[in-house]
Amino acid sequence: MLLSVVVPAHRVQGYLRAALESVTQQPEPEGGPAGLELVAVGASRDAPELAIARECAGRDSRVRLLTLDGPWDTGAARNAGAATARGTYLLFLDGDDLLLPGALAEITARLSEDRPDVLRLGHDQVDWWGTAQPDDELPAARNQLYRRAFWDARRLRFTEGPYDDVVPVHRAALLASDAGTLASLDRICVRHRLRRTGTSATTPGRAHFAVIDAYERLTAETGGDPRIPALRAAHLTAVLHDPGRIAPGDRAAFFRAAGLPGRYAAHRTREAVRAGRTRARAVARAGRKSLRARAMRALYRADLHRPLDPCLAVYAAYWNRGVACNPAAVHAKARELVPHIRGVWVVSSRHRDRMPPGMPYVIEGSRAYWRAMATATYLVNNSSFPGGFTKRPGQIYLQTHHGTPLKTMGLDQLPYPALTGGVSFERVVAHTDQWDFSLSANPHSTEVWDRAYPSSYEQLPYGYPRNDVLCTATQEQTDKIRAELGIAPGSTVLLYAPTHRDYRRGFVPRLDLERLGRELGPGWVLLVRAHYFYGRSAGTAAAGRVVDVTGHPAVEELFLAADALITDYSSLMFDYACLDRPIITYAPDWDAYRASRGTYIDLLSGRPGDTPGAVATTQDELLGVLVSGAWRSPEADALRGAFRSRFCPYDDGHAAERVVRRVFPVPPVRVPGHP
Repeated sequence: MLLSVVVPAHRVQGYLRAALESVTQQPEPEGGPAGLELVAVGASRDAPELAIARECAGRDSRVRLLTLDGPWDTGAARNAGAATARGTYLLFLDGDDLLLPGALAEITARLSEDRPDVLRLGHDQVDWWGTAQPDDELPAARNQLYRRAFWDARRLRFTEGPYDDVVPVHRAALLASDAGTLASLDRICVRHRLRRTGTSATTPGRAHFAVIDAYERLTAETGGDPRIPALRAAHLTAVLHDPGRIAPGDRAAFFRAAGLPGRYAAHRTREAVRAGRTRARAVARAGRKSLRARAMRALYRADLHRPLDPCLAVYAAYWNRGVACNPAAVHAKARELVPHIRGVWVVSSRHRDRMPPGMPYVIEGSRAYWRAMATATYLVNNSSFPGGFTKRPGQIYLQTHHGTPLKTMGLDQLPYPALTGGVSFERVVAHTDQWDFSLSANPHSTEVWDRAYPSSYEQLPYGYPRNDVLCTATQEQTDKIRAELGIAPGSTVLLYAPTHRDYRRGFVPRLDLERLGRELGPGWVLLVRAHYFYGRSAGTAAAGRVVDVTGHPAVEELFLAADALITDYSSLMFDYACLDRPIITYAPDWDAYRASRGTYIDLLSGRPGDTPGAVATTQDELLGVLVSGAWRSPEADALRGAFRSRFCPYDDGHAAERVVRRVFPVPPVRVPGHP
C-alpha cells in the first residue's frame, strides 16, 4: 500500500464528509503501487463526526475509524493514526482539508522517480467565498508526505497542545534536507478550506503564545540548528500579523516575547489605515440611503437605547408572508409554556389579509416594526427580518430554517453565480452572525448549516416543530381535513407539489394535470400545490379530480389529506416522510436542475437513504408507477424506510416543546408536595 492518510475528525461536521470523500474518490493510478487507506480519528464524544466517518467506513473498506477517550488533542489523534498506518507513506490532513482530484496519481508518479523521505506537496487555501489563494510557504502537516519508515526511525511525533506540528514537520524537513532525501511536487495537491467561524488554531487569545514555546522545543531537539531562527522569525511574524490569532491587547506582549524588533510599529500603522478605509466606506453607504429610511433608522437608533422587553418575542416566516412554518409552531407552543411572553408577527402590507383574527402583528418597515425589533428580547424567523436591524446584546435570535436542504444553500451556492439572483453573500454571513440558535431537522441539515452558514451559533438538533402535528394527528383530524377539501370518502389522494426552478420563470408544471386525472380514472384525486414563490394559485381550475390547493394556508394539513406525495426536488419530501407514506419522485429535468444549482443528494441513484421511493422521469412512466402499484411496492417501502431513518430521526411530536424549553425561560414544573 502506497499511502496512509490520517484525518483528525473533531468539530468539523460541516466539512468532514468532503474531506474524506476527496481521499476515497481518488482514481487508482495506472501502473503504480496499489492505492491508499484512510484513518479517521475522532473523540468518543463527537457523535456527528463519528457518524460521518462510520458511514464512510461502511461504504469503503479502505476507511478505518479510531476513537480517543479523554480530552481531545489533535497531536495525540495524529500520533494514534500514524501508529496504526500500513502505507509506505504518511499524509496528515485536517477535517477541513481536501486532497484535490488527481492528486494521488501525481503523487504516485513523483514517488516513482525516487523514494524521498519527505515530499513537499503543492498546496493552496480557499476562503468561505470560494476564492483560492496561495497558502503560506511554511511547512505544515498537510503539505508534506513522509516515508513511514523514516518517520518511525527518527521517532517523529506530534506534540501536545497548540502548534503540535511545528516540531515534527520542521525536524522531518531538516533531516531529509541534510540526507538529500527531500523532494518536492509543484502540482497543487492539497487545499485547505478556511472556515469563517475559525478554529481553535485561529481564535484570538494567549494560547497562540505556544508557538514561541514550540520553536524553543524545536531548537533544543535539533541542537540549535542555525536554520531555525529564520524559520522561527517567519512563522512568529505571520502569527503576530494575523488578527485571528493574536488579540489587539496581546500584540505588544507577543511582540516582546517573540523578539521581533522594528516590526510592530509598522503593523499598527497598517491597522490604522485599514480601519480608516472601513469607516469611509460606512459613511458612503449611509449617504446613499433614502430620506425616509434615514428617518426610520434615526428613530430606531433612539429605540435601541430603550431597555429590552423580557416579555416580547417577534416572529416572522417566509419573508413576512404570514403565520406559518416552524415559527408558527414555536409561537403556539410558547403561548402554552410561557404565556407571559407576548408574540408579535412581522407581515408585509400585501400579506396582511393572511393574518388570523386577533393575532398581533406589525407591518414590515413601519414605525411599530422598528420599535418591536429594537426592544424585543426574542426573535424567531425561518428566513430573515427586513431592513437590516442591529441585534442588541441580550437579544436572542432563533433561526428555524424552512426545509431540509436538497439543493445547495448559503455559501455552498458560490459555484453557481448565474442563478443566485444577485445575492450578496456578505449579507448572508452578516445575517448568520446574528443567530444564537440554528434549528436542525436531521444530521444532514446540521452538517450543511455548519458549512453553508458559518458562524458561532448553537445548533439545535431537535427536529422541525411544524412536523409535530404529523406525528400526533388522529384519523378523525385527517377525515375532517379531507371533508373540508371536498374529497369523497374512499378516494386515493395524491399531492403534487413541485418546487420552483432557478432557471425558469413562473409555474410551469411538467405534467398535463387534466390528462393525468382522466387517465387515473374515478376514485383518484390530484391536489396541486405550486411553490409559494409563484403566489397563491397554480393556475389550474378546480375541476373534478384536479384541485388547486396552492392557497391553502397549512401544507401540513395537505400532507395529512394525501395518501402519497408526488414531487420533484421540493424539500417537502423530507417532511412528508414523517408520515411514512409513499413518496414518488417525478424528475423530468434532473440533470438540468442539478447542474444549475447543485444538490447534496442524488434522488435518482436508487441508493437507500438517497431515493425516497418510486421514480419516474416522464409522464408515461409516472402513470405506469401509479397504475401498476409500484409506488407502494415492497421495494418502494424499503427505500422510504431508509430515507425516513436518515432524515426524520428527531420527529416524535415534541420538537416545538424542545425548542421552547431551550430558547425561552420556561418555569420549572412543580410537583405537588415538593418545594
